[in-house]
Amino acid sequence: MLIRVLGSGAGGGFPQWNCNCDNCRRLRRGEINARPRTQSSIAVSEDGDNWVLFNASPDIRFQLEANPPLQPKRGVRDTGIKAIVLIDAQIDHTTGLLILRESTAPLEIYCTDPVHRDLTSGFPVLAMLGHYCGVNRHPLPIDGTGFQIPGFDDLRFYSHALVSRAPPYSPHRNDPHPGDNVGVIVEQISSGRRLYYAPGLGEIEPHVFEAMQQADCVLVDGTFWTDDEMKQVGSDKKAREIGHLPQSGPGGMIEVLNRLPRETRRILIHINNTNPILDEDSPERRRLTEAGIEVAYDTMEIRL
Repeated sequence: MLIRVLGSGAGGGFPQWNCNCDNCRRLRRGEINARPRTQSSIAVSEDGDNWVLFNASPDIRFQLEANPPLQPKRGVRDTGIKAIVLIDAQIDHTTGLLILRESTAPLEIYCTDPVHRDLTSGFPVLAMLGHYCGVNRHPLPIDGTGFQIPGFDDLRFYSHALVSRAPPYSPHRNDPHPGDNVGVIVEQISSGRRLYYAPGLGEIEPHVFEAMQQADCVLVDGTFWTDDEMKQVGSDKKAREIGHLPQSGPGGMIEVLNRLPRETRRILIHINNTNPILDEDSPERRRLTEAGIEVAYDTMEIRL
């Protein structure tokens, strides 16, 4: 199984266009050992030619240009993307669908019922695409039931609901529904190797930790270092309040990942522009390295 990290940043990317936090300011000035990042998305393949895209970020055009295997150039109009799995209905993960409107075939989109409702009501992107390439929508189960995607005979997918809230634009923003956000397991049938992907994790429920324990690689929420990190940009919002478990502190992501089997590959993704781990020379980054935890970057390739 081959995994490509198309985007490793949180909403807004890094540097964020209107942000002058310490990280963004220093990156623009060339004063920090850090990589720019686009908004989070990955792609998975069993053969290196055909890919399942997980989320479609606003940066999708640039991400495809930076990852040539997803544009195999087999014809005048071509793409390696054969299906799209949506983790949630957040703007950062769905706006890129509009960029894909020039597809020569309907987009094969897998999403939960709550996500489908949001994308046909509060942000009707799926209805909009009906006027362009069209959409074939497939329900995404949230009870852990395994399913396969046509054209990917050696891959099996599982998804489960996570504690979360719908996007701010959603009609049920303050009435959470199971399936507003999901974690996904991708299993290669022939080898039994497993990837667990969850870029937004606010709580480690028993079924979440069980999935992490059974994975050979976990690619999970690395948004914030501390719960109150957003105060540096004038916000009182806490990480846990907006659905992200911080890395540091009691019960934080570092503590969770340290409980996994030693051979598990542990990688953080969806890194917010304020997070000090973006500075590869920072003490926070060294702490992750010492714990055997990696930080995803754009164009990173993972083989399982």
